Amino acid sequence: MKRTLLTAAFSIALAFSAQATIKVVATLPDLASLAREIGGDKVEVSSMAKPTEDSHFVDARPSFVVQLRSADVLIDGGAELELGWLPPLLQNARNPKLEVGKPGRVQASQGVRLMNVPANATRAAGDVHALGNPHFVVDPIIAKTVALHIAQAFSAVDPPNAAAYDANYKKFEATINAKLQEWGAALLPFKGQSVVAYHDSWVYFAHRFGLNIDIFLEPKPGIPPSPSHLAEVIEKMKAQKI
Repeated sequence: MKRTLLTAAFSIALAFSAQATIKVVATLPDLASLAREIGGDKVEVSSMAKPTEDSHFVDARPSFVVQLRSADVLIDGGAELELGWLPPLLQNARNPKLEVGKPGRVQASQGVRLMNVPANATRAAGDVHALGNPHFVVDPIIAKTVALHIAQAFSAVDPPNAAAYDANYKKFEATINAKLQEWGAALLPFKGQSVVAYHDSWVYFAHRFGLNIDIFLEPKPGIPPSPSHLAEVIEKMKAQKI
């Protein structure tokens, strides 16, 4: 009788474990989107930054501390992208699951070869990142790498559902591979074309698809454009027929 009860209790515990969702906090909406693709109905995902917010300067609200305190997994960009606002939130949350090196911490920059690494990072050059440009998820190939890291983290935190996370990643990978053919063909006529950007957020996308981004609305990274600078940009665009 006791053995039967223990077996039943163990089976119920396994079933509950397989059905329970893990709480995931992502610093940015694009990372949250990847988490939902990989986690499916096994995860509960929230994003701290809004799509309309500058990822460098997110308003650190007290509610973020509450989210981090109860989170099983944190996905951040890494490469010092959230350096100005994430560290104090983590310090106040005091959640050991989210420490760097733990299964519950995914830093998207892991294994990514960063571009635009400055030889000498000073404030005179604007809001530059000493480790390199952290806006790499816009490259679909790199997005697959980030998704793989997320799948591995979910599997480590939630082993009973590892097969589901692996299957979701493979589905995502296949979708991106198919889309790359489509996107590559659509952008081929624009290869070598000059493009104007507000911030240096699209360098990885441009590198992937052969575009040139060398004119920015910002005079320096993180510095709002002045009317005179915008006038200069307009003249350059006219001269280069952009």
